Amino acid sequence: MARKSSLLKQTLIFSACTILIIYAFFNTFLSSSTAAATAGISAKTSSLFAEQISRENLEEFPVKVTGNDKKVRVFMYDLPKKFTTGIIESHALARGSSDLSKYPGSDPVYSDEKMQDELVEWLEEQEYWRRNNGRDHVVFAGDPNALYRVLDRVKNAVLLLSDFGRVRNDQGSLIKDVIVPYSHRINVYNGDIGVEERKTLLFFMGNRYRKDGGKIRDLLFQMLEKEEDVVIRHGTQSRENRRTATRGMHTSKFCLNPAGDTPSACRLFDSIVSLCVPLIVSDSIELPFEDVIDYRKIAIFVDTESSLQPGYLVRMLRAVSTEKILEYQKEMRAVKRYFVYGDSNGTVNEIWREVAQKLPLIQLMINRDKRLVKKDSTEPDCSCLCTNQSAPITSL
Repeated sequence: MARKSSLLKQTLIFSACTILIIYAFFNTFLSSSTAAATAGISAKTSSLFAEQISRENLEEFPVKVTGNDKKVRVFMYDLPKKFTTGIIESHALARGSSDLSKYPGSDPVYSDEKMQDELVEWLEEQEYWRRNNGRDHVVFAGDPNALYRVLDRVKNAVLLLSDFGRVRNDQGSLIKDVIVPYSHRINVYNGDIGVEERKTLLFFMGNRYRKDGGKIRDLLFQMLEKEEDVVIRHGTQSRENRRTATRGMHTSKFCLNPAGDTPSACRLFDSIVSLCVPLIVSDSIELPFEDVIDYRKIAIFVDTESSLQPGYLVRMLRAVSTEKILEYQKEMRAVKRYFVYGDSNGTVNEIWREVAQKLPLIQLMINRDKRLVKKDSTEPDCSCLCTNQSAPITSL
C-alpha cells in the first residue's frame, strides 16, 4: 500500500508539472517594451538557459539574430501557490494524510476539473495573455489528459504535447505545436553496443488492457506470449516492475511499442535509452524532433494490420541480421541525449529549439488576428493543420 501511495504521489507531481508549467515567450519580432512576467530566462538555441534577467534590466538585454545565433526570450509566470505545491497539499488532504506540516492552509477537497477552470480563468486575466490572445505563450500539456477540460481556451498557444490522440484538429497540429518525449522511467543503459548479452528476441512489459487504439495490446499478447525467445508480460507501474522492465529492455534485441490509450507511450523512450530497437505498432504516432532525427534508422515500424498476421512479427525480427541490429544501436546511442530531460544538451534544449522555429508563424497569426474583422468559427484555424492520420509503411 505504501508503494502504491508513493506511485500516486509521483504521478500527481508529474501531472501537476505537465499541466501547470505555463510560459510567456517573446521573440525577436516583438518589441522589448512589451515583454512581460515576473521572472525570465534567455536561451540560445545551442545551449541550455544561459542567464537570468529581470523586468528591470530587460530593456538593455540584447536580442541578436546572426546566422544560427538566435536568442529567444522566455518568461515564466509566477503562478499562485494553489496551482503548484497547493495541488499536492490538497491531494494529500483528500487522501487522508495526517502529516501536512509542510503544507499549511490547504483546501481539504481537490477537484482537477475545478483547478483547470480556475487556472485558465487566472491566465485569461493576465494582460500578457489578453494582449495577443495567448498566441505568444507556450503551454506544457504532455500528459494526454492534461488540460482536457479547457484546451479550447488555450489552443492559440504553442502546445507541448506527447501526441494528438485526444486533441482535435482545430486544437493542435504539427505546424503550431511541438511534440515532446515522455520522460523515460527506467535506468539508462550505459553499456556498449552488442547483442551477446541480449538473449531475448522481443520484450514487452506493460498494461495489457488499454482503451481506443491500445486494444491492439491484448491481441498482440495472445499472438506472442507463447513464442520462443519472446517475453511479453502484463504489469502496471511500480518500483519492482520498473526494475524488471529495466532488466528486460537491457537484455533484449527488440522492444515492442504498441499504442496505448493514445498513439504514444513512454515505453518508446525507455527502449531508446536502453538501446533496445523499438518495434513500433501505432498507426497514428507522432514523434519528437523529427526534423533532426530519422526514426527509420533507430526503429522498425509495422502497421497494425500486418502486425496481427500470425507469425509475421517474429519471422520479420528473426530475419534482421546482427549487423543491422548494431547499426540501430549505434544510431540510438547517437541520439540518446534527445530523450534525456536531465542532459544539459538534451530534451529541454531541443524543445526550445523547436519552439524558436514557430516564431514567424506566431507573428503572422498575431498580425492576422489584429486585422480580421470577422472569423468563421466553423472553419479550422490555418495554424492547425497537418496531423498524422495514416499508417506508417513497414520498414527495416
